[in-house]
This record gives sequence, C-alpha cells and structure tokens, in this order.
Amino acid sequence: MHQHEIEIRVLPSLSEISASDWDACACPETTSGARPNDPFTTHRFLLALEQSGSVGTGTGWQPQYLTAHAAGQLIAVAPMYAKSHSQGEYIFDHNWAHAYERAGGRYYPKLQIAVPHTPATGRRLLVRPGFEQTGRAALIQGAVQLAESNRLSSLHLTFCTEDEAHAGEDMGLMLRKTQQFHWCNDGYADFDGFLASLSSRKRKNIRKERSKADAFGGTIHTFTGDTLEPEHWDAFWTFYQDTGARKWGTPYLTRAFFDHAQERLRDDMALVMAERNGCWIAGALNFIGAQALYGRYWGCTEHHPCLHFELCYYRAIDFAIAQGLSRVEAGAQGEHKLARGYLPTPTWSLHWVRDAGFADAIGTYLKAERSAIEEEIEVLTEYGPFKRAEVEEQE
Repeated sequence: MHQHEIEIRVLPSLSEISASDWDACACPETTSGARPNDPFTTHRFLLALEQSGSVGTGTGWQPQYLTAHAAGQLIAVAPMYAKSHSQGEYIFDHNWAHAYERAGGRYYPKLQIAVPHTPATGRRLLVRPGFEQTGRAALIQGAVQLAESNRLSSLHLTFCTEDEAHAGEDMGLMLRKTQQFHWCNDGYADFDGFLASLSSRKRKNIRKERSKADAFGGTIHTFTGDTLEPEHWDAFWTFYQDTGARKWGTPYLTRAFFDHAQERLRDDMALVMAERNGCWIAGALNFIGAQALYGRYWGCTEHHPCLHFELCYYRAIDFAIAQGLSRVEAGAQGEHKLARGYLPTPTWSLHWVRDAGFADAIGTYLKAERSAIEEEIEVLTEYGPFKRAEVEEQE
C-alpha cells in the first residue's frame, strides 16, 4: 500500500470515534474477551480523562487524536495532545524548553503522543493488526507533518515500546532511553516464594517492614470490579489531593475522573485501602493489564511506619502473583524500590525538533544520557536484593 493512499485526520474529541473502532487498533486482543494489554490506551480510559476535565481546556493537554485511514478503513490511531507546558509527562524536557526559549524560540505549544499523567510503557502508535508497518509509518509521518506545517517546536512520543522506539529512530526521530523500577514474577507460587529468591538480609528487612505495617491498628482491603463502591473514591480523592498538592501543586486528575472510573473502569482497577477505627486512612490505586499491574497513585490521612511500602509495593506483588501477572510497574522514580524487589528497567521515548541546530544539540545530549542510563541500570541491578549464585549455595 502506498503512503499517499492513507488519509490522516485529527479529532478534537474521542467522542467523534466509536469505542469499537478505536479499540480495534488500541486493544484488538479484547475482541476475544481478553483483558486489554494496556488499560491506558483504551477508548474508555482516554474518554474518562477527557469527559472528566482531566485533559482539555485549561489543563495544558488539548486533545488532537490522530487517525489514519486507508481505502475507507481505520488502520491506526494515536492519543496525541497539544501541550502548553511539560507537566504530567514524566519524561522531562524542561531544560530543553528553557534553552529553546533563551535562544529566542517558542517551545510551547508542542505535540505529545502519550497517555496523560501516566508513566507506563505501552504502544503509542495503535495499529490495527495487519497494518503494523504502514499504520505506524503513517502516524509518525502525519504527526511530524502537523508539527512542521504549524511551525511547532517539537513532537514527542513518550513511554512507547522498545520496538516503536527503534522503528521511530529508523524514520529519523531521536531516541531517548530512561529507566523505571519494575518487579518481575519469576513464576512465584506466593509471596514467600518471592522472598526465597532474595538475599537473607533483604528478606529479613521486607518481613520486618510488613510486620511494622501490620501493626498500624487496622485492616487492609483490595477492591476491584464490583467490590469497588463510590465511598471508596470519596476517601481516595482525599488521599490523592494530599499527594497531588505536595508533588505537583495541583492534582492532575479531577474528582469527576473517579466517578467515571467507578462507572466504566472498575474492572481495570485494583484499589488497596487501609481502614482504621472505621475510617479509611490510606489507599493505593493500581490499573490491571493482561500481563502487568500498574501502580499509579498513593495517599493517606494518617502516617504509619511502612504502610506506604505495604500498600504500594507488597500488596501489588501479592495481587500480581495471585492473578498470574508477569510484572508490577511501580511508576516513576524511586530508587527505594530496589531494596523491595523492583529492578531498573529501560523505558523509551522518541523526539523530533524542528530547529536543526537545536536538534543536533539534543541528539548529542541524548547519546551521552543513554550511556549514563545504561551504566546506571547495570550498577543498580548488581546492587539488587536477589541472591547471587555463590551466596545461595552458602545459605
């Protein structure tokens, strides 16, 4: 199929495309009744962001959903936004923006192919099966042409897959490598099976932390699907506001998002809540994919030793083992996750910058950054909590 036969369109709202058409590209595995591999690129999740006001006017995330059509058929889509800032992305380009503007340029608005407020790796170029190369190329070329024709500073695809990253690099985009901490399920039967894979010192430390958390004076519940109730979101909104105010100044998600979540996303979520003296005092929200559990938000109204580790990390591992999931992605940042069994894992993004001189400077920076990230991953992995062969023989 020739590229000129493909039509690129930009939609200002996801309500202009049906869920079945979007999901045929975003999560074709669901047509057989399977859980979506990536819960964040489903029509229902992205529409909840939009209809709750978590993206759109006044947020700095203006929807510009990209679609590609061939012979009257939708073959590919991408969640794209015009950005007026660099918040809620987790692949940081603030320094690029400052340098660009110091040089007299206008960095914003820029185009961003991403899931807003969500540092989770997944396909960003959502292609209907059978159109993988054609659809992917059409989306990249279409997005670059839109940025170029509107004289925008740049285009960014963040938290894409490694396969997409290398394909985009082959098409002339700049590749960026960063890292997160993920827990991998090595076929563990239960949490004790995971603990048995750790060094003695790390194993004892985790048991001590779980014991401290258990002493907070209440009970911990995990809710998903129909066990989730509106009252849980009332409590969690209080937790989320506190965390959001401390981390970002204002929370990224609106209160209405959690109402939409209760209505449409219950089966995609696992909410871990701590209850004490009849009151909810802490919570951690996770999203469930076909192979992974994605830790997203945490908050509390009471502080208790190690309760954060228990709700966010250890209960996530419990859930992943019980559900047969292959990994837990615990979100952005946090080397403290290393001691709790979460190892450094590469993450990927792609970047296009219109100004050739500035692009050359960024390209040089990214090459050096990539080497540093690779070295950091190697060093952190070496210091991970797992047994080494010779140590295992001695224990």
